[in-house]
Parts: sequence; C-alpha cells; structure tokens
Amino acid sequence: MYAYIDGKLTFKSATHVVIETGGVGYHINISLNTYAALKDSERQKLYTWLQVKEDAHTLYGFADEGERKLFLHLISVSGIGAGTARMMLSSITPAEIQAAIIRGDLPLIQRIKGIGAKSAQRLVLELQDKLKKEGPDALISVPQHHTRKEEALSALVMLGFARNAADKALETIITKTNEEMSVEQLIKAALKSL
Repeated sequence: MYAYIDGKLTFKSATHVVIETGGVGYHINISLNTYAALKDSERQKLYTWLQVKEDAHTLYGFADEGERKLFLHLISVSGIGAGTARMMLSSITPAEIQAAIIRGDLPLIQRIKGIGAKSAQRLVLELQDKLKKEGPDALISVPQHHTRKEEALSALVMLGFARNAADKALETIITKTNEEMSVEQLIKAALKSL
C-alpha cells in the first residue's frame, strides 16, 4: 500500500487529481472534503489507500490521515464500498460523520446520497463502539509530540488502550516516580498497570 503521494499537482477536479512524482502521474480519486482542503500550491501531499480489484487498481486520496482512517472504517462495514464512502465524505465533513455515528443520528446519515435506513443502522451498529473508543481526537492528525508523556500516551493509544485510561496511568506513574523516565520506561510501566 502507498502511505502517501507527495509531488507536483498537474490536474485538479472535484472528483480526482493527478499528482506527478518521479516522472509518474498518479490518478487519485478524492472527496469534496479533500478537494476543499487542497491548497493552490503546486506541490501537494495526499494520504492514500489503494483498492485492488480483479479489473482495476484504484487510488483514493485524503487531505489528512484522519479522513483516511474514517474512510477505512466506513468501507469495513458490510454494504459500504469505496464509492459510497467517498460520497459520504463529500456530503458532510469527517467530524460530522463521526459525531453522527457516535450519537446514532440515523436521519443525518440517511440524508447522504446512497445511504438508506438499513445501511445507516449498520454503520451505527458496527462503528459506534469503535469510534467511541478512539475518542473525538481520532480524526485529528497525529501531532508532533513535545514531551515524553505525550509520546508514551500516543503509543499506548496506538496499541489500542483508551486515551483516558492511558493518560491516568501515565499521570499516576509520573507523580509516584521522582526520577526522569524515558518514553520506553513510561510505556512499560503503564502496560503493567493497564
């Protein structure tokens, strides 16, 4: 899989872009959300996901990692394909989609073209707990960490622990210990208490 493509934007439309890098132009399907986020600069970076089918290899591009993560959640639901997920991301923002699924807001989800009552119920049923567990910050790009505690917290969340529980465990460890601990030591100590 391609994690991202960074290069010269040679073509831009509401449905796809072409980014040239290394002498190759990549046709990348995008949502309206990504289209709106693209700057007017010549150099662009899109996070990507490659769909491999028997008859085609299709690249999908996203303005940030959070949008790609939500896209992958959406296509994991039975009956929701890449086209429908892209339509969802084009209709309302990723944050609104996440909030609607967490709240179980079926009428809002059903207003999206291609999503009926059964699909909306399936989205809520299959993704509500996952998105609740990840928390509201799941769609925000991974920040550059400045402290050992933040780096350890990020690692624990990536391992699947709830952010609140990991944060409390790290805070307890830091207050009980007088010595400076490395990120690795903080993670190991937190794993013992979680």
